[in-house]
Amino acid sequence: MLGLLTMSFLILCQYFYLNSFQLMVILMFMMIKIILMVSSNSEMVSIFLYVDLMGVLLILLSFWISFLMILASTYNKVFENKNFIFYVMLMLFLLVICFSISNLLGFYFFFESVLFPIIMMIFGWGLQPERLQAGFYMLMYTLFGSIPMLLMILIFKKSSLMFIFMEWEMVKTGFFFIFFLLGFMVKIPVFLFHLWLPKAHVEAPIAGSMILAGVLLKLGIYGIFRFKWFFLYELIWMGWVLMIASIFGSLIVSFICFFQMDIKSLIAYSSVCHMGIVFSGTVNFSFFGSYGSLLLMIGHGLCSSGLFCLANLFYERFFTRSMILIKGMVKIFPTLSLWWFLFSVVNMSAPLTMNLLGELFLSLSILKYSMIFIIPLSLIIFFSACYTIYMYSYLNHGEGWILWSKNNIFMREYLLMFLHLFPLVFWILKFDFFLKWI
Repeated sequence: MLGLLTMSFLILCQYFYLNSFQLMVILMFMMIKIILMVSSNSEMVSIFLYVDLMGVLLILLSFWISFLMILASTYNKVFENKNFIFYVMLMLFLLVICFSISNLLGFYFFFESVLFPIIMMIFGWGLQPERLQAGFYMLMYTLFGSIPMLLMILIFKKSSLMFIFMEWEMVKTGFFFIFFLLGFMVKIPVFLFHLWLPKAHVEAPIAGSMILAGVLLKLGIYGIFRFKWFFLYELIWMGWVLMIASIFGSLIVSFICFFQMDIKSLIAYSSVCHMGIVFSGTVNFSFFGSYGSLLLMIGHGLCSSGLFCLANLFYERFFTRSMILIKGMVKIFPTLSLWWFLFSVVNMSAPLTMNLLGELFLSLSILKYSMIFIIPLSLIIFFSACYTIYMYSYLNHGEGWILWSKNNIFMREYLLMFLHLFPLVFWILKFDFFLKWI
């Protein structure tokens, strides 16, 4: 694992001398190295690093999404811009350290530092003036959540050993445990802390939306898994309050999805809905909840990133994301309708996809906690199918105002869609691999 970190740092230092194709080849070789490393040993522990299967899979997801970010960023030749390559590699390096470090304050530093490259991507390559407001929203929400968490870490430390995750002891923090969770809930984001996400997605370039939906939203869940032994008593005591707020928040967000006319905004609110269910399964201390959280994090990261890529294909050709203007696209791009269908059924948790088993495990863990949640959970699953069908049918059928196209769909874009879909479908061949980390 230390060799992987060293290679990531060397790529970051040498980015100016490498073109985008060379970087993609290097990222592919590093992904193969991670897979070989996982096949030989699923848990690597040292004084500075703690990497279990969940961390390794999220690192692998970070490399995969970074590879696809470069492949997707051809509009105005963004992928040739050295500053853009630097921020992509910096983001990847910070994520690899964040998912592998065992030092508490180091984790906090790298957990917050990923905010810098994503904001610079939004500022530098966002296509509308509102990107400044979106970056400001993101910065303020993150600071609001992270500063109380840092204060709680410094106040409740028991000894110098608590700065290593493996040396933690349970500390009775009382109601102050909510300040520990605040930084993670903003990053997920949970309902009531989610308003920055639609703004950031709408104003971000395609690479920013991909890494934001694919990896950064999972940082909060990963942090809760690492931290929750610290306030175990409080989560057992008050976990039901967090579950109620999260599940009913997801239900409200499902209704909000029906009123969205911007494709990116609809996909962003859909992410809030799904991650709320993951948060509920994370805080109820069930094996099924842990398995479901891991599966849905990986599945949602690939599916949501693919949906943002599809939305970007329309935006690069019609310069609008309004569903009213670009409806009826099956007349212009009939083959693209197939990809919309495939990713739509994955988003509504079709069989043989990660999302299906992830939502199944999460639902079982929540219903095992209390059968009262069966009604809101059923409604969330039903409305998830409803707004996904609404998005697919509205975009591909009917009569829109735009009936022209500047470019056809390129083979590169078909490859981009396939590389998103391939892991979502063929994971079933190694199903038991994802259930070994607890």
